[in-house]
Amino acid sequence: MRPTVYNDIAQRVPLKVWNGDGKVAIEPDAIQQARNVCTLPFVMRHVALMPDAHFGKGSTIGSVIPTKGAIIPAAVGVDLGCGMMAVRTPFLATDLPDTLAPMRSAIEQAVPHGRTDEGGSGDRGAWGNTPEGIAQAWRDLVVGYELLANRHPFVRHRRPLEQLGTLGTGNHFIEVCLDEAERVWVMLHSGSRGPGNKIGTYFIQKARDDMRRWFINLPDQDLAYLPEGSLLFDDYLDAVMWAQKYALTNRVLMMAATLNAVCATLRPNDDFQFELGDSETAVNCHHNYVARESHFGENVLVTRKGAVRAREGDLGIIPGSMGAKSFIVRGKGNADSFHSCSHGAGRAMSRTEAKRRFTVEDHAAATAGVECRKDKDVLDETPGAYKSIDDVIAAQEDLIEVVHTLRQVLCVKG
Repeated sequence: MRPTVYNDIAQRVPLKVWNGDGKVAIEPDAIQQARNVCTLPFVMRHVALMPDAHFGKGSTIGSVIPTKGAIIPAAVGVDLGCGMMAVRTPFLATDLPDTLAPMRSAIEQAVPHGRTDEGGSGDRGAWGNTPEGIAQAWRDLVVGYELLANRHPFVRHRRPLEQLGTLGTGNHFIEVCLDEAERVWVMLHSGSRGPGNKIGTYFIQKARDDMRRWFINLPDQDLAYLPEGSLLFDDYLDAVMWAQKYALTNRVLMMAATLNAVCATLRPNDDFQFELGDSETAVNCHHNYVARESHFGENVLVTRKGAVRAREGDLGIIPGSMGAKSFIVRGKGNADSFHSCSHGAGRAMSRTEAKRRFTVEDHAAATAGVECRKDKDVLDETPGAYKSIDDVIAAQEDLIEVVHTLRQVLCVKG
């Protein structure tokens, strides 16, 4: 489908929106927010908006922004390197027990999730006694972290090691799914946790401070940018790359722990350890990040805020909500989207509105057949709070092709 194009005299570049010829609703505030980005002098060619787009902080979630000479920290966001990982296991649906409650409990014990004690030493979502495997992975990250924190002390998080290999809260999840051939998959969604949040928050504020110092007026203060060549620009890019490495490591560690928990549940009498290399399929992709790429013959920085890279042949993951379908997809390398696709279904309403509108009974009905939490604290993540994943996939048929369709049978939320 051809994208809908927005352009007027106030914009320097057009906005191209993949909304399925209007079949996928994107709220006017989100469109206007993306059009504000199109006014900036360093945005190259156009801005692309994916069908899961919705209003965000600074720039629209679901946007792809190519820039030359500057970067917008709020457009990258605070969950730096957030993304997905999915692995196909050797198990089939027939290997699963009648009740998945013990498997869910095993996963919840293997991977810290949620948040308590304001993230302090008693936080159930972080490690109390850090396993050696986590500590070893941290040793590959700590040198870069210390260099960054010594230059910018505010980015230092009090528990970066203890949060490595942990899930977090909000829309982060771990799921067990079945594909079209009834094969068992494990899929998870998380990012750079508190350390990434501290980095993102700090540089967003530094960019705002610079705009005030230079008397630069913007349509939104969260479009504050860092010019290339400045000290903060280089430090920010270094920090983002470190956070993206942390996020990737975080997902790999959680996946290994989850797979071993699944195996221990299904083969309790075997000394079976699942290695990621044993899987025929393992997909890992960021969807909140920045990268140097070449598009339309120019070298640019591409910010994907809630979007997945979808070059020709790239495998990606587009999850639905709790109780809905998810998809493993292959990119088509569409140039107009800057080789991108959506990162999920996208919210249809705010978290506050979802909690107001839906009841626990509504949520239980919407997630029937899925082993998951069914309480008031997850109503903001209920399927009705999201757009139709089928409509979102249909709206980007020129960006991706579906490789596997997954349906959730178990979901762990923070």
